Amino acid sequence: MTETASMKDQLLARISDRSAVIGVIGLGYVGLPLAMEFVHAGFTVIGYDVSQRVVDLLMSGQSHIQDIPAETVHDAVAKGRFIATAVEDRLRECEAISIAVPTPLSKTRDPDMAYVLSAADAIARQAHPGLCVVLESTTYPGTTRELLQPRLEAQGLIVGRDIFVAFSPERVDPGNPVYHTKNTPKVVGGITPACVEVATALYQSCIDIVVPVSSPEAAELVKLLENTFRAVNIGLVNEIAIVCDKLGVNVWEVIDAAATKPFGFMKFTPGPGIGGHCIPLDPHYLAWKMRTLNYKTRFIDLASEINSHMPEWVVQKVADALNEVRKAVRGSRLLVLGVAYKRDIDDVRESPALDVIRLLEERGAHVEFHDPFVHEFREDGHVRKGVELSDEMLRWADAVVVITDHKAVDYQRVVDHATLVVDTRNVTARLTPGRARIIPLASGPAMGGAK
Repeated sequence: MTETASMKDQLLARISDRSAVIGVIGLGYVGLPLAMEFVHAGFTVIGYDVSQRVVDLLMSGQSHIQDIPAETVHDAVAKGRFIATAVEDRLRECEAISIAVPTPLSKTRDPDMAYVLSAADAIARQAHPGLCVVLESTTYPGTTRELLQPRLEAQGLIVGRDIFVAFSPERVDPGNPVYHTKNTPKVVGGITPACVEVATALYQSCIDIVVPVSSPEAAELVKLLENTFRAVNIGLVNEIAIVCDKLGVNVWEVIDAAATKPFGFMKFTPGPGIGGHCIPLDPHYLAWKMRTLNYKTRFIDLASEINSHMPEWVVQKVADALNEVRKAVRGSRLLVLGVAYKRDIDDVRESPALDVIRLLEERGAHVEFHDPFVHEFREDGHVRKGVELSDEMLRWADAVVVITDHKAVDYQRVVDHATLVVDTRNVTARLTPGRARIIPLASGPAMGGAK
């Protein structure tokens, strides 16, 4: 047996018999669910995070991620199968490490790779022969080969012989009741065929379906295509909403009717904007990469322009609705319902609600918010606290603005007690008319209201 085959085969054997120690860098929405799946598969997992607060929370048996129950973490810690740490040296104990750190954009919409580079440097300092490293953080095509591989090879380790490097895009959908980490197919692309083989075996140990592709660049582009597809189609229906509004046509009726076509159409719905870490950000990674190659991604740029304009469209809807009852935005009392970026989760990252609140306050409005999943959030160094959704609060508001359509909210109660509701999610469409006048996101004239 050659030395090359021996190193790979030894690692494959340790993955197969679950004696390999798995490391996960970044214990957030992606990393913690992945770590728990490795634990459930029978591995010992070392979770590394730079936040001592997160480490202490997890080691006390609690969870800061909505999709992971505290009892799951408590059980993994109690059995010694999961160790959270902020000590970098513990990474040396690992034979496979998945990187699941944030990849934000700078203010100029350029990729901020600081977290990935920090993780790569930490692994390089602790690297040893027989290690598999997989980057999961969403990024531009070329990151794995251009940033991760050189740092590891600088330690004298040859990729594909001594160490195995791959990219596997995360596909976490927070709050999804059907698809989670284990039953969502996992795409894997490695630097060499041996890298693909090892990374595929690693994820097959805890994921139902693994889809190998020919290179890390292909895997990196898969993630960008998935979310660019969504961003472009959401941009399309958001523009259709504006078109319908100007034509006096109900956009929801149009979309629902179009969705009855059994082929050639996929239903997307309009809203106040897009949020979360993926859809608002991922297309910009591809656009940035293409700018370095002197190519302009016109669809991506146009969709981003339309989607980023939607909070302003909502604010104008509010202003127009108030104007109809001879009220100005300045001095008005407004209640925003929902600040999470989507239904039934507690994640406010890139939420359009934050832009709507800021734009309304810039116009002089007094804005409160209620969200059953988000009791407070921090923005620009300030903590904002939510209010109780009481009948008195609904009557207090000159307008209620529905941004996130949480199922836990009693919208019939909202329309029964509020005076004016600007509904960006169509949640009031099938309710019994109440006291409130309803202003949809796009459908021409207002509906409902006390006679």
